[in-house]
Amino acid sequence: MSFSLLNSNVGKTKPLLLIILFTIAALAGLFTYQSLQNDFETLDGEKYSWSGLKGQWVIVNYFAPWCAPCLREMPELALFHQSLPNDTQLFAINYDPKTKAELTAMIKKHDIAVPVVISSSDTKLPMDKPPYLPATFIVGPNGNIKDTIMGEVTAAKLRQRLSELKSAEQD
Repeated sequence: MSFSLLNSNVGKTKPLLLIILFTIAALAGLFTYQSLQNDFETLDGEKYSWSGLKGQWVIVNYFAPWCAPCLREMPELALFHQSLPNDTQLFAINYDPKTKAELTAMIKKHDIAVPVVISSSDTKLPMDKPPYLPATFIVGPNGNIKDTIMGEVTAAKLRQRLSELKSAEQD
């Protein structure tokens, strides 16, 4: 009698165990899939998603090595990057797609000291490629573009404009 009682409990436990294992496997797959999703990657290997940047101000600067004003503003962007407000990120992206090796060589040659996004077909940005350079976009904490600055920028100009936009958000 006790063997048949034990056997009937095992029969009821198998479907429950299979459901639990299936649920764990599905959740693990979902977690793995989500962890592999990113909207862009920087040359140093950091991966970012726009949903992960919610709540932060993000500045994206388009540049190219053939653009003299772009290269003139790079030291200003580096200066701004050194004293970023806590809720702010800065990225530069080359206008023309380049391989990692080409991008690394270009960054070394021009002494670019800000995080550089690898431009590829998988890169997802909330703005279209600008019609001319340099171009700087300020993305608000909700993921929407709050301002576009066409032409050279300085660290002071970026700080001032960011402060104005933040003040306007609080009103």
